Amino acid sequence: MIKNTLLSPYDKTFFSHRDCLNLYIHINKISSKSYSSFLNLFCFCSLEVLTMAINVDAEYLKEIEKARRDLRALISSRNCAPIMLRLAWHDAGTYDAKKKTGGPNGSIRFKEELNRPYNKGLEKAVAFCEEVKCKHPRVSYADLYQLAGVVAVEVTGGPAIKFTPGRKDADCPDEGELPDANQGSLHLRSVFSRMGLSDRDIVALSGGHTLGRAHKERSDYEGPWTQDPLKFDNSYFVELKKGETPGLLQLKTDKALLCDPKFHSYVELYAKVDHVSVWRFHTRNSQS
Repeated sequence: MIKNTLLSPYDKTFFSHRDCLNLYIHINKISSKSYSSFLNLFCFCSLEVLTMAINVDAEYLKEIEKARRDLRALISSRNCAPIMLRLAWHDAGTYDAKKKTGGPNGSIRFKEELNRPYNKGLEKAVAFCEEVKCKHPRVSYADLYQLAGVVAVEVTGGPAIKFTPGRKDADCPDEGELPDANQGSLHLRSVFSRMGLSDRDIVALSGGHTLGRAHKERSDYEGPWTQDPLKFDNSYFVELKKGETPGLLQLKTDKALLCDPKFHSYVELYAKVDHVSVWRFHTRNSQS
């Protein structure tokens, strides 16, 4: 079990801020000869915003576990892991590191935010989560959306993540743009630096495209990024290195990861690593 320790459920005042939104957990020393310098595990839930936390007691924790089970059943039965992962990211991706605003606070449920072009199609994920919310009304939307992302990773072969709840719901839509798929490396750095993210974070986060596919009615693009869009692994980076492949998608933002020397070095790193095996190795050793 990989633990997300960044958000303390016992902090009843403020979450300590950390300028990082990780797709992968930092794992060191895979072998005596090589190091994985930060295999970041999907954890939008670890993006902490300077805001009031909700009270997390024993009953709330029980509701979280029940919601986790219901999400697992829903995601497994409807094969909706990709859109749940996208929901978690898009709710978190409004974060502004300087202003300490936005982030994973459930604001994407508001129509003004949900109707933005880059959120097109996410009303389906919000509706799926509402089914679980109705059963567990005490669970905040902010926690629920991030938990859905965590479960989506687990269901598709990623690691089991210990989820730490306590996010308070926003009462209005967030500001903050997400990346434009038609732009290059300068745009990527501009958008992600607002969130406090490094070049390595940008590349790792792009690896989330290993799940799902683009839909023309939502983004003007069509197709998956990988051969198995319902499997969470590092195949996004492997396919990216191969260049354009018939039937697979590569956006301008994807290609920018190869054209930019700094981004490219991280693509090479992540393409070499069998993520699932490393996660399992780390999990076994962390439990021993």
